[in-house]
Amino acid sequence: MEQTGAVRIHNQTRARQMKRMPRNKPDPIERQMELALSPGVFVRDRACCSFVSSLEEVAARIDMLLRTDAVRAAGLYETFLAGCQEKAEELDDSSGSFGQFAKGLICRWIKARQVSGADPNETAARLLGWMDDDPYAFCFQIEKDAAKAFNKGGLAACEKLAGARLEAAATQPEYNRRRWSDVLRAIYLAQTNLIAYQALAEMTGLTSQDCLALATILVSRQPDRALEWVVRGIDLERQTAHGSAAGYHLVRLQRELLIRLDRGDEALEDAWAEYQKHPSKDSYGDVMHLVPKAQRAAWHEKAMNAVQGADLHSMMELFLATREMERLADLVRGATDEQLESVSHYATEPAATKLEKTHSGLAARLWRAQRMRIVEAGKSKYYDAALANLERARGCYLRAGLAAEWEETVRQVRAGHRRKIGFMSSFEAVASGARHSEQPSFLERAKDRRNIRRRGGR
Repeated sequence: MEQTGAVRIHNQTRARQMKRMPRNKPDPIERQMELALSPGVFVRDRACCSFVSSLEEVAARIDMLLRTDAVRAAGLYETFLAGCQEKAEELDDSSGSFGQFAKGLICRWIKARQVSGADPNETAARLLGWMDDDPYAFCFQIEKDAAKAFNKGGLAACEKLAGARLEAAATQPEYNRRRWSDVLRAIYLAQTNLIAYQALAEMTGLTSQDCLALATILVSRQPDRALEWVVRGIDLERQTAHGSAAGYHLVRLQRELLIRLDRGDEALEDAWAEYQKHPSKDSYGDVMHLVPKAQRAAWHEKAMNAVQGADLHSMMELFLATREMERLADLVRGATDEQLESVSHYATEPAATKLEKTHSGLAARLWRAQRMRIVEAGKSKYYDAALANLERARGCYLRAGLAAEWEETVRQVRAGHRRKIGFMSSFEAVASGARHSEQPSFLERAKDRRNIRRRGGR
């Protein structure tokens, strides 16, 4: 963020005032910071996201100072970061949300330092110092985010220091060389410095990610050269045992560039080839995005006839997305119970819901399959969902005139799960036709105890 002359004068004046302020008078936002950090209280993983949300509220208050008092904002960000380091051993950050918040604080600190007119060399040096001494991994792979936060002067200062680190790492382990070369890559990409990036990549080993970065630098100015790098990156990706995120983005950038170069037919051909290999709702969408509007009906039919070989989950999702209910019904009809039980409820539940009115018997098989996934795996905390699925299966079987199939389901459950006493007592009620009622949630129970109406108030 560039600063105006007036803002620069204000910040310089503020910096002089801050030096004269007594150190024993804390900033009022620091009090809010400390309350949000809850020192001495251990934060468990399930509560971590909520905890981070409260930290974000304090950070947003500091953000408001950026235009009017950037010196104060920079100091507060740094204090907040120090507080996060103190808090790091008092929480379970399995979700990674706390570490991501701390990384964001560092980028906010960079921007505040720049707005305040601070020395970019000092800012860069302190950042690299934090990267060297990073016990809680707040700076892990921070270079991409930091490069976006730095302005031109900050990037130049970082480039100089990171380059010196890379030279010093020549005799050090490969990890250190790779680390500082990655930092320089992020800087060169932010600078759109094609020559420096290419030279570094070829010196340290060109990867598909490098090809994507070089193509990104060229995409707006020289799309033909960008396409050359994309093709090279895709070739490198094919040589690796496992794909990467770069490979996904390279394929999509290739199609975008082909369209820009008036080679849309090639883009469609590539998308169609991918669909034939891996039919899914996503690859179908890629194809239809490239097909001229007048030809979409014909291409849709062509795509529906080419789904053989796809896994059951992908085909269910595809037929649901394209509203091909009869094809979906045929798919379920041709699958065994074991095959349906292997499919995630993310596909079978919406499929069952869609088929209930027109193909009740098939919907019943899908509801039954979801129950089997839960009960066979012994996932007791999901037994309530299994019972709800069985209740819907029963209703669908009876509407379809398949009472015998429902009775067979009841027999199998009794024979296979008679020892699951808690589940079976509720199941027998469902089997007899009694309506299963799910247990009320924690908040619903709390409302009932305090006689609070469902829509708020007393």
